[in-house]
Amino acid sequence: MLLRPPGVYRAEGDSRLLIDVMCQGGFVDGRHVLDIGTGSGALAVAAARAGAASVTAVDLSMRSVIATWLNSRLHGAPVSVHRGDLFTPVAGRRFGLVVANPPYVPAPTAVLPRHRKARCWDAGPDGRALLDRICAGVPDVLAPDGHLLIVQSAVCDADATVEALQRAGLSSETLARATIPFGPVMRSRAALLESRHLIHPGQRFEELVVIGARHA
Repeated sequence: MLLRPPGVYRAEGDSRLLIDVMCQGGFVDGRHVLDIGTGSGALAVAAARAGAASVTAVDLSMRSVIATWLNSRLHGAPVSVHRGDLFTPVAGRRFGLVVANPPYVPAPTAVLPRHRKARCWDAGPDGRALLDRICAGVPDVLAPDGHLLIVQSAVCDADATVEALQRAGLSSETLARATIPFGPVMRSRAALLESRHLIHPGQRFEELVVIGARHA
C-alpha cells in the first residue's frame, strides 16, 4: 500500500506490468536505478526492495516528490528523491537501469497541464509528448551496460517508441504486453481517440506494452 495525496498518480495495471518485468527479468539486482516521473514511488520502492544498489527518483510535481519520499521511508526502501524535469536533476550521472511510466494519454490540446490532476496522464494530441523526450534523452544517463524499461499504451504507438530509441542509438524491443479495459480517463476520451483514428470505432480496451532498450 502506498500513500497517494490528491493529484498524485495511483499505481495501476501499467505500473504492475512494469514492476513484474523489472523484477522477474533480473534487471534490478545490484544496479543503480533511476525512476523518471516517479508519481507515488511505486517503481522506486519496488526496485529498492528487489536489491538495487541505489534508487533515485525524479518528478516535476512537488506532491509526487513528497509522496515518494514518505512511501520509501514507510516501506524501509532507501530512495533519493529529486524534483525536476525528466533527466535535468541527474545530469552527468549514469544508471544501470532507468524505468519510466510517463503520462501517455492523448489529450485535447498540446498544452501540458502543470497544476491539475490531468498532468498525471495528459501527453499531447498523440500521447507522445513525454515518451519522445525520454527516448531522446535517456542515452545520456544510461550506463554502457545499462537498460531502459518503459511502459505505455499501444494507443500512442509502441512501434514509434521502438523506432525513437533506435534513432537515439539504442537497441530496443518489446518485452511484455497486456490487454486491459479502458479506465475512466480513456473512456471519457473514446470519441476523441476515435476521431483521431487512434482506436477503432467502439474499441474500449487498450494494450499495455513494456519496451526495453540498451546501448547498441
